[in-house]
Amino acid sequence: MADYLFLMHNDAKDGDTNRDEEWAAYISKLRQVGAFQGGSAIGGGVCLSKSGRSPEVTSRLSGFIRVQAESLAQARDLVQGNPVFEAGGTVEIRELPIT
Repeated sequence: MADYLFLMHNDAKDGDTNRDEEWAAYISKLRQVGAFQGGSAIGGGVCLSKSGRSPEVTSRLSGFIRVQAESLAQARDLVQGNPVFEAGGTVEIRELPIT
């Protein structure tokens, strides 16, 4: 079993992806299959670098969900029902390496 991050982008064509009932149903689905490990919306922030030349914060990210899945293919299947994805937006999947 591996851990994955779903990084939601703020590019949904339908615009409103903050519908509480849709998110509740999606999180409930992830919990029912034992995949949900946490998540949150992402607010503003800063990038820091010791060199002092920090890039701007990535503005396209709006939230994240951490899931457990057997494979990248299974993680892809778990995106179905995600309100951002269903509204035509991007959900980036990243595997978290085992340390």
